[in-house]
Amino acid sequence: MITVTAMRWVPPIAQGLVKDLRIRWALEEAGLPYAMRLIGPETQNTADYRAQQPFGQVPVYEEDGLVLFESGAIVQHIAGRSPALMPDDADGRLRVSAWIFAALSSLEPHVQSFALINGFYAEEEWAKLRRPGAEKLARHFVEGLAGWLKDRQYLEAGRFTAGDLMTASVLRIARNTTLVDDAGLRPYLDRCEARPAFQKALAGQLADFAAHAPEAA
Repeated sequence: MITVTAMRWVPPIAQGLVKDLRIRWALEEAGLPYAMRLIGPETQNTADYRAQQPFGQVPVYEEDGLVLFESGAIVQHIAGRSPALMPDDADGRLRVSAWIFAALSSLEPHVQSFALINGFYAEEEWAKLRRPGAEKLARHFVEGLAGWLKDRQYLEAGRFTAGDLMTASVLRIARNTTLVDDAGLRPYLDRCEARPAFQKALAGQLADFAAHAPEAA
């Protein structure tokens, strides 16, 4: 059985964005059964957990003695087992892998930086000074993505793949900004989020948070 470690609760601002959602989504697309292991801060800094995840973060993926951390590596592993997430041909698989890396290396650092500056740190003086530069960089990369998708429904292979899963997951970080709409990427993101596998994964994560909310204790 596959087990995915996730947080049992996070503040509302982060709900729907915690990275175990990417793993749940990939597993739902692949049709692979899994169980959730929900933890709290008291577990994150233990020696046992750090032996699985050196930074004390989530998610962690466990299956038959295999332990993986980092959402990109986990999604890549799941995709390698599922034609729902990867093309059959070797070149196609490599191109989808390139988009997984692009989402994490080119898009996510700048999208997340701008989203944090625009939201969580908006009233900090340093954030006000940094905001124009962070926004310019984020828009540059989001617009590059939009240019690629101009005449495409999805990134590669003419259909949804793990590259789209990871890219859409990153775009969702910008939900409290206008980045996605300004770049014309709303239809693309809506297509990805409308998938039944995503809806099931999101509902599962939100249900776990609701069940473990402080007021429910």
